[in-house]
Amino acid sequence: MPPGPGIEPSDPAGQTPEPPDPPVADRIERPAPTPRARGHVGTRPPTYDAEPTALPAADPDDLDDLVADTVLDGARYGACTLRAVSVRGDSARYRGEPRRDALLTARFGTGEHALLLVAMATGARATPGAHRAAAEACHWIGRAVGRSHARLVEDIRDGRRGDLKSGLHRLTDRSLGKLRASASEQGVDPGEYAASLRCLLLSADPGCRTRVFFGVGPGGLFRLREGEWQDIEPQVSEAKGEPVLGFGSPPSETPEGDRLTMDLGIPTPPSPYEPAPEPPREPFRFRTSVARPGDTLLMCSGGLAEPLRGEPELGEYLAERWSRPDPPGLAAFLADSQVRVKGYADDRTAAAVWEA
Repeated sequence: MPPGPGIEPSDPAGQTPEPPDPPVADRIERPAPTPRARGHVGTRPPTYDAEPTALPAADPDDLDDLVADTVLDGARYGACTLRAVSVRGDSARYRGEPRRDALLTARFGTGEHALLLVAMATGARATPGAHRAAAEACHWIGRAVGRSHARLVEDIRDGRRGDLKSGLHRLTDRSLGKLRASASEQGVDPGEYAASLRCLLLSADPGCRTRVFFGVGPGGLFRLREGEWQDIEPQVSEAKGEPVLGFGSPPSETPEGDRLTMDLGIPTPPSPYEPAPEPPREPFRFRTSVARPGDTLLMCSGGLAEPLRGEPELGEYLAERWSRPDPPGLAAFLADSQVRVKGYADDRTAAAVWEA
C-alpha cells in the first residue's frame, strides 16, 4: 500500500531513509564578515572621490616611467611583522598626476643575519620629475645599505649607536649627493629634482629588538604602545646647510661625539662627480629604539604624518585597529592607511612593524 500523505516511505528494514546530503555549495563554511574600514574621519567628507579618477599621461617610448597608483608589501621575520604601503593622494588621483612617493622594501642576507630595509621618499611638489627623483633616492640608499648589510647587522645587534649614526649619515649624504649629480646630468635644477628620504632597518634575528630609523626631510615616526600613540620623531637642529659627512675630508669625530669608524665600503673623496655635488640642506635625522612585545612602530611620509598630528580622530581610529592581538593582513592595512581626512590630499606612504 502506498504511504499516506506526509509519511516517508520506509526501506525494507522498516526504517525511514535519511534525507540526501545538501549540495556542496551549501555546506561550505563561510567566514564571518570582516568589519569594513571607515572611509573618512572628521566632521566633513573630503573634497575628492575616494577612488582613482584619472591615469597619468603615458609616453609610449618610456613606459618604464609609469608609476602604479598603489604599492603594497609585507613580511614576517624574527619578532616582527611588517606591512608597507604607498598610495597616490586624492588630489593626484583626481588630476591624473603620478604618485610622488616611492617605496622600497628589501631583504639583504639570509637567516638570522638578514637585514630588512624599508625606504620611502617624496619628490618635490609641482615638479615634473618628482616621482623619478623619489625612486632614484630609494634605489641609491638601497644599493648602499645592501652592500654594507653585514656590517650594519653586526652594529645593530651589538648596539653600536655611534657607529650606526655616523655611518648611516654618510650613506644618506652620498645617496642624495648622487641624486643632485643626476639632476645636473639631466640639465635639471637640483632644487627641483630632489626628494626627502626616510628609512627603517630591522634585524631578522628574533633576539634583536633594536629598530633603527634614519633619513632627511619631513614625515613622521610614531610608536603605538598600550593603545596610545607616541610621537618619537627625532628632533633636529634648526640650522640649515651645515657641513655634512661624506663630502670633502670627513672629521674623525662629529660634534655629538660619534666616532667615524664605520667605513661601509664607501670610496673616499675625491668625489666621482666634478664639481662635487652640494650636500643636502635638510638636517640628518636618526633614532634607535628598543621595541617591547606588543609595540607597533609606524614610519610614514608627510601625507600620513600630517593628518595623524592634525586630526585626533584618525589617531584614535588607527590605534583601535592596530592594537588588536594579530597584525592586520595586507588588504586590511591598505584600507586602514587610506582612511581620509578633509584637507589632507597628498600621497601616503607608511611602514608599520608589529612586535610579537
